Amino acid sequence: MNTETLQLAACLILPAYLLGAIPFGLIFSKIKGIDIRQHGSGNIGATNVVRVMGKKWGYPCFFLDVLKGLLPTLLAGMIITNRMAVTSEQNELIAGTNTYAGQVLWLCVATACIIGHMFPIYLKFKGGKGVATSLGVILGIWPFFTLTGVIVFLMWTFVWAWTRTVSIASIVSAAAFPLYLAVLTWRIPAWEFQNMKPLFVFSTALAILVIVKHKSNIVRLLNGTEK
Repeated sequence: MNTETLQLAACLILPAYLLGAIPFGLIFSKIKGIDIRQHGSGNIGATNVVRVMGKKWGYPCFFLDVLKGLLPTLLAGMIITNRMAVTSEQNELIAGTNTYAGQVLWLCVATACIIGHMFPIYLKFKGGKGVATSLGVILGIWPFFTLTGVIVFLMWTFVWAWTRTVSIASIVSAAAFPLYLAVLTWRIPAWEFQNMKPLFVFSTALAILVIVKHKSNIVRLLNGTEK
């Protein structure tokens, strides 16, 4: 990456992290006069907000958590595409979401949103599990993650309806995401595998991160105490 691309990265990644770090669950609970971290599972995410405060507060929280992943990712994609540049040495695009460097930068912005939610600077880096914000990021990376994300979200809905347990649906869907991406890449000729490596690495890392953040839920599932 040249200097222009690095400057663009700095301008995109930090705001994405700061937006992703906004703790809407905690903000809503403070409006209601409680601290969501002291109730239910202690998590600031939408699931715990629904559990403690009801759907009236939980659904808007979920929507905003999705939005803070979706909007920065969509905006970054448009900016990166519009700021294409040509290196003087190799005469190739060093930005743009259809290039390796552009994809890496795009995914760094997406990662910043998720890391912001999971480790928010405003709350001493103690945040949520990142499922809703990850969904927003996935929907924002068109078409590769968007199509995969729609399938995985339908799977999440099915697993949740079957088990009535959000954590199980989230863990299963996270694990399935890179697998579905691989299947779609295999079935869609235009998605050339050699150009998809950054997306495969990101999807696998994202799945692992979401599952690791659910370690307390996994323990409760094994003990039979998960709500």
